[in-house]
Amino acid sequence: YVLLLILAISSSTFAIGKNRWIHTESSWTRIGGGSQYDAKHSESGSGEKLTTSLEDESRTVRSLIAQLCENFYEQGGATGTSGGVSIRTGGPSENRPWRVFVAPSGIQKEDMIGEDVFELDMDMNVVKPPVTPNLRLSACTPIWYSVYRFRPRAKCVIHTHSMNAQMATLLDPTERSTCLRMTHLEMLKGVGGHAYDSVLDIPIIDNRPSEDMLVDQVEKALVKYPKCNAILVRRHGVFVWGDSWEQAKTQCESFDYLFETAIKMKSMGIDPAAVPKEGTYRVDDEGGEEKKEDSSRPVKRMRTEKKDSADATDGFNAEADLNNAADLEKDTKSIPLLPRDAKVLLLDIEGCTTAISFVKNVLFPFVLSNIDLYLAKRTSQELGPILKSLQEDIEKLEDGHDAKEESKKVTPVVPDCTPNDDLMRDMIKSFVKAMMKFDVKATGLKSLQGKMWKSGYASGELKGHIYSDFVPMLNWCKSNGVSVNIYSSGSIGAQKLLFKHTTDGDLTSFFNSHFDTTTGSKKEHKSYEKIAEDLGVKPGEIVFASDAEAELVAARKAGIGFPVMSVRPGNAPLTNVGKEFPIIYSLLQLCGSD
Repeated sequence: YVLLLILAISSSTFAIGKNRWIHTESSWTRIGGGSQYDAKHSESGSGEKLTTSLEDESRTVRSLIAQLCENFYEQGGATGTSGGVSIRTGGPSENRPWRVFVAPSGIQKEDMIGEDVFELDMDMNVVKPPVTPNLRLSACTPIWYSVYRFRPRAKCVIHTHSMNAQMATLLDPTERSTCLRMTHLEMLKGVGGHAYDSVLDIPIIDNRPSEDMLVDQVEKALVKYPKCNAILVRRHGVFVWGDSWEQAKTQCESFDYLFETAIKMKSMGIDPAAVPKEGTYRVDDEGGEEKKEDSSRPVKRMRTEKKDSADATDGFNAEADLNNAADLEKDTKSIPLLPRDAKVLLLDIEGCTTAISFVKNVLFPFVLSNIDLYLAKRTSQELGPILKSLQEDIEKLEDGHDAKEESKKVTPVVPDCTPNDDLMRDMIKSFVKAMMKFDVKATGLKSLQGKMWKSGYASGELKGHIYSDFVPMLNWCKSNGVSVNIYSSGSIGAQKLLFKHTTDGDLTSFFNSHFDTTTGSKKEHKSYEKIAEDLGVKPGEIVFASDAEAELVAARKAGIGFPVMSVRPGNAPLTNVGKEFPIIYSLLQLCGSD
C-alpha cells in the first residue's frame, strides 16, 4: 500500500510538472511591439540565476537543450536527425568568458539526453565533449557562431526543418526571391521588433550540400536584414535566434505560424505582402479622411523609431555590456553649449558616438575570427613589421601586466635563426590574443586591427554603428561653424573606416582632425595639451566628451575648458569621480546658442 501511495504521489507530481521547462533563471519577460499594453523590455532574460555553480549551469543547459530538441521533434521540426539548438551563457555582462553549448549531429532529437551535448568556447574549441561516445559536432556550428558574432545579445539559436519553413521558401515559383515579405498580421508581434501593421522581411538564402557552407550567405543576410531574427534556407528550413532561450523558442513558434499563414493565404489567392484594401485597420491622414494605399506598391512602409542602441547593426539582439541605469537619471550640472561656449569639439568614439558593444562584440570578435585567414595572405615582408610592432607593444607593458604574462605562456619559442613565416604567424596570433584578452590599447595592435577591419568594411561584413543623435549633431556643428574632431584609442585609420562605412553613410567630411594613441595615452594630460596645440587653440576653448572618467580627469588637468561625461546605455557605471563632470545622455544636448 505504501509503495502504491508513493507511486501515486510521484505520478501526480510528474503530471502537474510535465509542462514545466528547465530554467536557468527564475523568470523572463517578452519583447513586445511597444504599445501601452505591451511588456516591452530591452532584454528578455530576467530574474535570479537558479544555477549555483558552473558545473550546475552546465548540467542545466545541457538538459535544457535536450528538452528543446525533443519539443521541436514533437512539433515536426526535427524529423529524423535534423534540426538543432545552441545556447550560450556567461559573457561580458557576467564578467566571464562565454560558454557555448551545442546539440550534436546525427542523433535522433527525441532520444537526446544532456550528456549528448558539446560545450565550446567562443573560438569554437571543444571545452567539454559529450559523455556519450562517437558523437560529432553539428555542421550548423559555424552558423551558431556567425549569429553570435553579428547579433551580440543572442543567447540561443534554433534550427528546424519545419515543413512550413521549407514550403514558404517556394512561394515564389522562380525560386529567386531573396526574402519573404509579410504585413498586417497579428502574429508579427511575436517575432521581435514588429507590430501588427509593420512590414516583416525574412531573408531567404539558397541551400548548399551541408550547413557549414551556408556561412557566407548567412552573414550577408545578418548585415542586410538587421531587424529580422530569422533566416530561411530554400528547400531546407529556418534558423531563429533570441536573447534568451525562451525568446528564441517563442519566436521560432511565431515564425512557423507566419510561414503557415503565408502558405495558406497564397493558396487562397491573397498576397501576404499586400496591405489590405478594405475591412481592416489602416492609417488615416491628418484630415481624418481614409488614406488610400497606392496599389502599385505591394507593401506599406514600416514605421520605425530610431533608438540609442546598437539596433542599426545588431538588430533585436544588440549587446548591453553593463547595467548603468542609475546613471541615466537627469543631471543638473551646467552643460556647455556649442557654439556659445566653444567652437571646438573633441569626441571619444566608444560610449559616445558609438555603442561600446559594437567595438567589444562586433569589431573585436571579427579580428579574432579572421586573423588566421588574414595572416595566411601576408608575405614574409609584411609579417615581419607586424610582429615587430606587436613585440614592442608587449615590451612597453609594465612587468607583471596580465597581457605580458599571458603572452609568455602562449608565445612559441623562437629559435636563434630568424623565425619562418608559420612561426611568425603563430607569434602574431599569440600577441594579439593576449592583448585583446586584457583589453590592451597599444599602437601596433590597433594598427593591425585597423587593417583587418578595412577588409571587413570593404566586403560589407562590417557597418559602423553610430547613435541616432550623431548625424543631427554633426549637421548642427557644420551649420554653426563648430570644428568636430575625434580622439580615440582606435587607430586613425580605424576611426575613418568606421565613419566612412556607417549605417547612415559616409560621415568623414564632417571631421576636422583625428587623433589616436600616437598622440599619447588618453589618460595623460600632456596628450590633450598636444591636441590643443595641433588644433591651434587654447585648451580652455575645447569641449571634450568621453565616457571614460580617467580621460576626463586628464583633460581637466590639461586645462580643457569643458570636459563632459557621455552616458549611454551599456557604458560602465559612474563613480563619484565621473559624477563631478557635466553629464549628457545625447550629443544634441551640446547644441545651442542660448
